[in-house]
Amino acid sequence: MKARPLAPGRPRHSGPTGVYLLLAALAASVMMSVVIGARPTDLTALMGLLDGRIDSIDEAAIASRLPRTLLALLAGAALAVAGATMQGLTRNPLADPGLLGVNAGAALAVVIGIAWFDMQQASGYIWVAIAGAGASALLVYLVANLGRGGATPLRLALSGAVVTAALTSLTSAVILPRADIAGLIHSWLIGGVGGATLDRITPVLPFLALGLAASLLAARKLNLMALGDEAATGLGERVAMARALAAVGAILLCGATTAACGPIGFVGLVVPHALRLLVGADYRRLLPLCALGGALLVILADTLGRVLVRPAELDVGIVTALLGGPVFIWIVRRHTLRSL
Repeated sequence: MKARPLAPGRPRHSGPTGVYLLLAALAASVMMSVVIGARPTDLTALMGLLDGRIDSIDEAAIASRLPRTLLALLAGAALAVAGATMQGLTRNPLADPGLLGVNAGAALAVVIGIAWFDMQQASGYIWVAIAGAGASALLVYLVANLGRGGATPLRLALSGAVVTAALTSLTSAVILPRADIAGLIHSWLIGGVGGATLDRITPVLPFLALGLAASLLAARKLNLMALGDEAATGLGERVAMARALAAVGAILLCGATTAACGPIGFVGLVVPHALRLLVGADYRRLLPLCALGGALLVILADTLGRVLVRPAELDVGIVTALLGGPVFIWIVRRHTLRSL
């Protein structure tokens, strides 16, 4: 399968209407997230909470959902931007933090920190998750770069699948002897935003901000790199530095998000592909909108997970996998047919 380069293209809908609709949908999803749950509430309880009082069970329920909604918003935005950045960096339409092993590397690093070094602080999770994400991304690239032709999109996808499977097996091997922490870690490995608190969110904010800034700064560079390394160099771009900047942004976003939520898959795959239909492949426009679209997707997935099996819940990672699996198959078939 020879993937089609992700070059800047002409959007099908270049006007601002789609952007306004996306913003409106995101605002509506936030409102739904704070009022829908095991105990449905209404907006009157939200208004009471905004007045600074918690006088009822409904207001207490909404107060507990606000950090959860905020974490879902941040995680979705980070994963979608990271996915789009990785697709531009590798010129691979199948690039995604989950599919290329980045989330698996971050998860393995956190599990090792908990099981072997008794790591309990969220700040420690972040550093080891970022280190694990970076090491995994480097390993995938090195494996894909073996042999003639270098790291082609197909080789990156295959090496990502192999590394992800290997790291997932290693994670299970680390957990098995530790029955005392197995339940907690298995729940975290599914990926979710339940039980979020401000203490859990605050430590990741600087890393998310740095990762987002690096990715946005790399947007123009990704446009040039989509034309090919030689063309980008001829236009005055330092390709190695551009790749390093984009990679740092994606790794920071993936590592910090995995530390806070666990590995959540398919967000970085689904959202960029959907938004390219709206705004085209110009990364200067695509990346900011991916932040909005990713936040929308994860918030809706979290809200849907509360409703489907009420009064129990489905974690976000399960819902995004159910939604993202068919999209992944569609993308593979689409690019395979184009290469025939």
